[in-house]
Amino acid sequence: QVQLVESGGGLVQAGDSLRLSCSASGRTFSRSAMGWFRQAPGKAREFVAISWSGARTFYASPVQGRFTISRDNAKNTVYLQMNSLKAEDTAVYYCAARHSSALATMPSAYDYWGQGTQVTVSS
Repeated sequence: QVQLVESGGGLVQAGDSLRLSCSASGRTFSRSAMGWFRQAPGKAREFVAISWSGARTFYASPVQGRFTISRDNAKNTVYLQMNSLKAEDTAVYYCAARHSSALATMPSAYDYWGQGTQVTVSS
């Protein structure tokens, strides 16, 4: 049984940093694309960042330059370093993985999801 478990969320002030972690079990994802999404209240789930095809990364425009996705394949874990947080970053953040190693930004392209971790940024 595949499981993705996120951790690291919390309540911070604008300008602060947080690092989210997503630990995978039940399957090795070293050759799979893994991504982060977020969902704010009343809004659709949106793409944040992806690590794909080895060391390639891609980010949504609102987080480009502030967020960094990385992975430790030995630990089957992906991270999201979030710097210079803004109030509009407040959301539940989800880790996701797909069988393919290709780039994908649509939630429907992902096969596995974590339960989410809340990030709240106060202004």
